[in-house]
Amino acid sequence: MKIKRRVGRERALQLLCQFDMNPPQDIDAAIKGFWELEQSAADEDTSLNAQDGGLPGAEIRGAAALPPEERAFTEERARGAWEARKELDALLENVIKNWEIYRLGTVERNTLRLGAWEILNKREVPSAVVVNEAVDLAKYFSSSGAGRFVNGVLDKIVHERRNGRGKPESTAEKADAE
Repeated sequence: MKIKRRVGRERALQLLCQFDMNPPQDIDAAIKGFWELEQSAADEDTSLNAQDGGLPGAEIRGAAALPPEERAFTEERARGAWEARKELDALLENVIKNWEIYRLGTVERNTLRLGAWEILNKREVPSAVVVNEAVDLAKYFSSSGAGRFVNGVLDKIVHERRNGRGKPESTAEKADAE
């Protein structure tokens, strides 16, 4: 079965926005709570669908119905981007001249974090795919202007990465270099 990466990225963005608005003490518990809430919403939608004359028990393709591979895809991206947010924010602030990351809208900020994390850490995924998905997410959850903005920022990161300047040094890399 082919996993639906778009759905996984949508859910990862939702998790990141949730974490951004209410930083979790325990990321595992927050992710578990997210899936439980999604399951509850899917159960309610299924019940309403049956009451409205839909097929009883019809499956709602929400996050709760995601197969394990899609949930793992979602969680890897949400966890990775959240845990690397300080490094990602530093990178993004270098690209977005004269603008602090905290001044961006929640959707734009987290779409950029997700896209930048994937560009830097999932090299098997073509950068054009990552950028296109991020633009679509920004347009869907925010506005067409947000899509253009996300495109410009991520495109610059892709070009800098090609030139060897796309990832800030971590303290471990600095120690290894010395």
